[in-house]
Amino acid sequence: MSVLSGVRKLLVAAAIAAPMLTLPVAHAQVAIGIGISVHVPPPALPVYVQPPLPAPGYHWTPGYWGYGDAGYYWVPGVWVQPPSVGVLWTPGYWGFAGGAYGWHAGYWGPHIGFYGGVNYGFGYGGVGFAGGEWRGGVFAYNSAVANFGSVHVTNVYENRTIVTQNTIVNNEHVSFNGGAGIQAQASATELRAANEQHIQPTANQVQHANFAAQDRSQLASVNHGTPGTPAASNVNAYHQVAQQHAASQPISAADRSAGKNYNPNTREANQDQRIANGLRSGQMTSGEAAKAERTQSNIDQQVHNDRAANGGKLTGQEKQQINGEQNAASRQIYNEKHNGNTVKPNAVDDREANQQQRTANGLRSGQMTSGEAAKTNANQAKVAQQVHNDRTANGGALNAEQKKQVNKEQNKNSKQIHNEKHNDKTTKPAK
Repeated sequence: MSVLSGVRKLLVAAAIAAPMLTLPVAHAQVAIGIGISVHVPPPALPVYVQPPLPAPGYHWTPGYWGYGDAGYYWVPGVWVQPPSVGVLWTPGYWGFAGGAYGWHAGYWGPHIGFYGGVNYGFGYGGVGFAGGEWRGGVFAYNSAVANFGSVHVTNVYENRTIVTQNTIVNNEHVSFNGGAGIQAQASATELRAANEQHIQPTANQVQHANFAAQDRSQLASVNHGTPGTPAASNVNAYHQVAQQHAASQPISAADRSAGKNYNPNTREANQDQRIANGLRSGQMTSGEAAKAERTQSNIDQQVHNDRAANGGKLTGQEKQQINGEQNAASRQIYNEKHNGNTVKPNAVDDREANQQQRTANGLRSGQMTSGEAAKTNANQAKVAQQVHNDRTANGGALNAEQKKQVNKEQNKNSKQIHNEKHNDKTTKPAK
């Protein structure tokens, strides 16, 4: 059976199982098949807490980004009942090949196959599954991974070593394999598992994905990578929420248009987001942020100049060049966030972070062009460098006069960002 024909059958099953929603079930793409391609990468994986096990026998299936007629949407992680004894869930994953991102659908089988090396968490660390195993027809849970809540579970063991061994470090929560994503390849064991007899997702799983596709709060173009419901304890619990959302605020034609044109992984925006996160957490000092912001300003300006010279687009060679520069910038940000230079979170750095966040949001939505982002990053770099210099001169702190001066400059920058996001200069997020 081809992937596409399998998808059609799953969609029919979902249509039968989900009669209460009014939007056509065909709007949800459970998998990417022949003739369907996505030319923008999925957003980063959101960070969330695993809900408690609803009852013994349920298996955890991690959340993932699906794709439909309103763009990317988040399918919440959920506990589900397996279709039969002895099978395990291999999650689906996005893979980049031939200039497009394709969805490799998940499946049930006797062994865990390849899922792109994507670290989904909760036992799915990128290789295999460390959350439990079948023992004599009964599923036993690894207490080092599973959240039992108040449920009494007798078939339990603890193995923290397997969790470490099966974990691919993914600090940036990248959600796809290949290209600029995770560079993992299938092992011989995973290839053998791929050739075993598989069971397609259950009707409940398909219904769950279709409900998510019609829940506006799950759309990446709406939530900017932070879904309204990242995970659910069971399928029915989320379905009630999705039905309420679909009834109170259905997905509109404008949402679909925005979703199709939305690029959630514009690297310019992602880098600004990472700088903001580093400032908020204290992993990046103002001096480190100033360096990162100057780098981003230079790249933003280069993108702007190249587009201006080419009628608004980048050539393949220019895209490759920009990607190489962003890879270097990404390593710089990572090193600065993990070099041991930290600062206690504070109001001054929080304001710097907020400005970076606003720039990232402006780039994602298309309200800010690369040229405008270049200006804001340059201004933020100046302020961040000033804060760094003042702190160095004062033993690590700012005096009242310096705080007042920095606040005045940030007010000016804030007005600039507002004006740039609300003038008539807009752009589709870069591809």
